Amino acid sequence: MEKPLWYRWARVYAVGASIVGFGVVAYLYATPTDEELINRLSPELRAQYERERGLRRKEQEELIKIVKQTSASQDPIWMTGPIKSPLENHGTQLADVKQQYEKQVAEQKQLQEIEQIRAELEETQRKTKLETEEQLKKKTWFGWR
Repeated sequence: MEKPLWYRWARVYAVGASIVGFGVVAYLYATPTDEELINRLSPELRAQYERERGLRRKEQEELIKIVKQTSASQDPIWMTGPIKSPLENHGTQLADVKQQYEKQVAEQKQLQEIEQIRAELEETQRKTKLETEEQLKKKTWFGWR
């Protein structure tokens, strides 16, 4: 005895839904989070990842600027005009961004070092001034202690 048509279609949909549901659940449990991926990296790669985090953020900002400029123009999408694609010229534009970022980071580091040196110098000057004042107070009329 053959089953009714609606029963067969219900079975097809139930099996399909169970396959899709199993796929979603397997994906959720099998896919690692970003933190887990970073923790699995070797120490050298993890250090490199941490060093270049700002650079990747800066590259994303530059790409977003390019996208906004392109979307603001009335030209077709394939006519970018003066806006260079980051993938053209073998990535020279992104290389420039990387150099600018590294230069900016180096300048910030240098400024921090200069501020630290200035603070140390001021502290040393203050200490020597106090020591000099103490020595002057200790001196007697005849120049010996």
